[in-house]
Formats: sequence, C-alpha cells, structure tokens
Amino acid sequence: MRKQKWYILLLCLVLTASMLLVGCGGKNETAGGKGQERNTASGEKVLIVSWSQDLGELNPHAYSPNQMFAQDMVYEALVTYGEDGKIEPQLAVDWEISPDGKEYTFQLREGVKFSDGSEFNAAIAKKNFDAVLANIERHNWLDLIAQIADTEVVDEYTLKILFKNPYYPALQELALIRPLRFLGEAGFPSNGNTAEGIEKAVGTGPWVYSEAVKGEYAVFTRNEYYWGTQPKVDKVIVKIIPDGETRVMAFEKKEIDLIYGSGLISLDSFKQLRDSGKYTTDISQPLSTRLLAINSNKGATKELAVRQAIQHAFDKQTLIDAVFYGTEVKADTLFAPNFPYCDLGLVPYEYEVEKAKTLLDEAGWKLIEGKEFREKNGEALELDLSFDSDDTAQKSIAEILQADLKKVGIKLNLVGEETASYLQRQKDGNFNLIFGDNWGAPYDPHAFVGSMRTPAHADYQAQIGLPMKEEIDAKITEVLISTDEEERQALYEYILGTLHEQAVYLPISYLTNLAVYHDYVSGVEFLETKYEIPFANMDIK
Repeated sequence: MRKQKWYILLLCLVLTASMLLVGCGGKNETAGGKGQERNTASGEKVLIVSWSQDLGELNPHAYSPNQMFAQDMVYEALVTYGEDGKIEPQLAVDWEISPDGKEYTFQLREGVKFSDGSEFNAAIAKKNFDAVLANIERHNWLDLIAQIADTEVVDEYTLKILFKNPYYPALQELALIRPLRFLGEAGFPSNGNTAEGIEKAVGTGPWVYSEAVKGEYAVFTRNEYYWGTQPKVDKVIVKIIPDGETRVMAFEKKEIDLIYGSGLISLDSFKQLRDSGKYTTDISQPLSTRLLAINSNKGATKELAVRQAIQHAFDKQTLIDAVFYGTEVKADTLFAPNFPYCDLGLVPYEYEVEKAKTLLDEAGWKLIEGKEFREKNGEALELDLSFDSDDTAQKSIAEILQADLKKVGIKLNLVGEETASYLQRQKDGNFNLIFGDNWGAPYDPHAFVGSMRTPAHADYQAQIGLPMKEEIDAKITEVLISTDEEERQALYEYILGTLHEQAVYLPISYLTNLAVYHDYVSGVEFLETKYEIPFANMDIK
C-alpha cells in the first residue's frame, strides 16, 4: 500500500512538471511540430511567415510550382534591379557592351561561394546558361533566351554572352528571378538537364533551403558562405496556410510574425488589422496592374461591342472605395503611364452604363421584356469569369463585376478554382474573362508584351481572335530588337494602342504589396519589384 501511494505521488509530480514545461514553452511556436522554434535557448533568431502554397523544389531554371520569392532568397543573378530602375551589380561587378550591341562581357565577382562551399566562376555560370538554352522551348515567353546565340568562358572570372541581334532589355531580363540565376554544381542532375528537376537547391544567395514538409512548412537558414552582408535573423520559417482567414488568426495569435505580399489576406482583414492599432501596416508604391483578360476567341466576347460594353459597365472606382480601402488606385490602361514607352494619352473607358447598353443594343443583344438577361438569336448573353479561389481579393472583385454586368443584361458566371486548374484555363483559353496582372519592374513593358506571343499565356489566348493578331506579334518582335528610340516608341504606340482599342484587357487597379507585422519585427521594407521579399534586412527583437 505504501509503495502504491509513493507511485501515485511520483506520477503526480511528473504530470505537474510536464504541465509547467508546456506552459513555459507556449511562446516558442514551431513550424509544424518538428521542433523549429522562434526563440531558441541559444538565442537564435527565427522569423515566422506564411504562404498560401508549397514552395516547390526551388529549381532556378523552372517556373510553377516554384515560388518566386523563395527562388529569390536562394539564387542570385549577374545584375539586379535597383532604385529608380537602375541596373546594379550582383554576381557581376562590371560589364561592357560591344558597339553593335551583340556582345556583353561580364566581369564576375571573385570569392563568391555557393551554399555548399563550392566556387562560383565563369565555368559554372556558363553551365547554367547552357542548361537553360538546352530547353529553350520552355522559356520562349522571354525573348532574351531566344536572342542568345552562345556564351563563352573568357577566363576564370569573365563570361561573354553573344546575341543574335541587339536586344535593348538584355540587362533588365538578366536581373529577373528566373530562369537565369545560378545553381551550384551539386544541384545539377547527373545528365545535366535541369528541366527534369534538380538534386538540391544550391545557390549563392543569403539563404539556404534547409527543410520542407509538404502542406506544412519550409525552412530557410542563413548561408554561412554568403559573400554579402549576412541576414539579421538566423532562420525564416514559412508556414503553408492556404486560407487567408486562417492566416489572420495565426498572425493574431503570434504563430506568425509577418504577412507580406498581395492576395494573402482579404482587404477587409487588412483594414481590421490596421484599424485595431495593435500592429504595424505598410502599403508599397504601385507595382503592377490588376486586370482581366477578355477572350476575343470564345463565345460572345468574340464581339468587340461586348468587350467594350463590359469596360463601360464596370464601376471600378466604387469597387476600389468599397473593397480596397485606399490600398490601390484605379487603373485605366494596361501599364501605368510612368513605365517606359507607356505614356500614350489613351482615352479611358469611363463608367457609362447607358453607353454599355447602347453598344449591346447595336450589336443585336436585346433585352426582351420579362427577361433578366439579353439575347441574340435565341442565345442568352452569358459569360464565365474564372478566378483563383486561393486569392482573397479576386472573389470580391468578381462578385461586384457580376452585379454591375447584370445591370446591363449580361449574365456572369463565377468559376472559382484551385490555382493549378485556374492556371490551366489561362493556358488553354477556356475562359471568357480571367484574372491576371502584368509583372511590374523589371519586366514591363517589354517582357510582358513579349510573352503575348506565347500560346501558353492567357494574353495570347485572349488576343488570338483579333484580326490583327499576326501584325501585333510582328510588331512585338520588331520592338524588342529595335535600336532606334523613336522607332521603339512608335512601335509601342501601335501595340498598346491597338490592344486598348480592341478592349481585350480590362485594367482594374494598380497593385500594391501589403505588410502587417508585430511590433517586435523591424526592417520591413518594399523593393522596386513585387516578387522579392527582403527577409535579409528584417530583424526580431
């Protein structure tokens, strides 16, 4: 009996100690129950953020499902896009361009190592270029790739790129996050074909992709071999939380420290967090254009009058006031006028309900008495709008547009799908209207316009029904290799002016990045581009 009492007492003590340990450890949240803590006993600093989907294997030469912000954490380019659009050195410290514009010679930064300690030099740089050029069809959206004739190793730290034609945006496109950043030797598969995947993510950037559990989290640790200034925190944990409201709750409970980007939480939630006064909230400068592509090759949107009527029926300003709470401003053109070659004085499609009705009437789409929606030849004026169900803003916009179009007799069906299905619709043209955005600096206007010739892009699918599509594509090819500034301006005027007149794009607003973070987080800032998140500058108190 005495032994049994002692056993019960010992069990109670163990349980009490366990409860105390759990209570003390409550503030040290883990990434996924695997032991990664925000504040470790050794004083390690851990920043916890969230993303809506898995980050992919982080192949620098590949696209989706690789997430761009994460690729940027691990890999670097020859040059980078700095303030006011200035091209600045990164892995190249200097470069020379031949008088004919066909040869670029780069002096590479010496002493740079990949995250496994191996050397970065001209030979490994060339191997990366060769891997991308071997799969040129995967990158045909980017004219830079098509224009490269060859690369040469001049010496250990000198790389020469030979172009087929002079190509004015070459440096801007060499600064892109993908596909021309550099993978270390250990990351290459045995056959050298990175299109089939990589062995592991080995880059020269400030972060190492250390661990990932699908659907749960990914972990980045500092690259101890990094040639630049070391990040202020030791580790970044990215929790995978598909739902925006769940993300907000996690933030409020301090399970995550920072929300950064576009579309990760609803604008209602952003406003509530901002108005609470408990958190720091920031809004970036306009970065790109939120838009709808209107398909000129499917159903009723084949008709110019229908596309124009949609433009006039949409009350964008009311949407922006009601949904965006001052975080975005109304867009009237595909590119903001401050982008190069884009200040064209195009006449906006103003909100004019009666004009929209007149356009539809004149096109034969009549509103029959007793009917809610217009008809022509017994067919209802019914359209599908596809949106990404993971994007918290798109559904709100879609519902408001649906109500606006109903006022002029157009039935708009809302098709919300997971990201993969939504992207497939963009590729195969199975939409009347679909959300998108252009890419901002350093892509616009040249890279986005160049991609309009790529069949796998929604832009190509939206334009393919235009009678002048071939001419548009020819002018795009011409503008990208033009060496004459006045000629280039005239070509952009034709391309962008024609697309505006044909109403295949419905610009909605100029997109911004949003940031919400706790008071113990510092160093949060926005860059000139929308896909980069400067985690290396952030700190935890």
